[in-house]
Amino acid sequence: MERTPDGTPVGVDDPYAAAGVCDRLTDDGRCRFALTRAGDDPEFAADRRADGYDCHVGADGEWRACPHYRSTTDAKECVRCGVADVRLAHDDSRPLVEEHHLSYGGDDSHEITVGLCRWCHAKVHESIARIGDDASPDPEAIAERERRRETQRSASAFEPAGENYDPGE
Repeated sequence: MERTPDGTPVGVDDPYAAAGVCDRLTDDGRCRFALTRAGDDPEFAADRRADGYDCHVGADGEWRACPHYRSTTDAKECVRCGVADVRLAHDDSRPLVEEHHLSYGGDDSHEITVGLCRWCHAKVHESIARIGDDASPDPEAIAERERRRETQRSASAFEPAGENYDPGE
């Protein structure tokens, strides 16, 4: 199993098997990296420009072949147990779903992340749990999600102005 720089497991043997479409791929199949950051890799950008900026690996999905491939998550839902994140405005509490690195960007690898709830994240790093396991949400995760949903509902409840108006003030 792949491991972090600290040696803890990341939950997959092959990060590319869990990776998605490149973050830098535009809707029309062009390479956003070559379009917007040509100065960072002029040779790569020149090759892409010669091909009309077409992604050279997007059609076959061989992402390993691209030196600028990146697949990151929006971290809205845990890929392991499916628990959805619930964020509260003006609240500094820790998110339910966090970004989990399957691969670490560097000279010889690509940044690949998925969303894992805090509970699955701990299980993956502290045991042999895998992100592809058939897992149910942890009871603590469900309780925290429901607590946040109730807070959202109560904050958005309609209160008529007449009930909030005190003529003596």
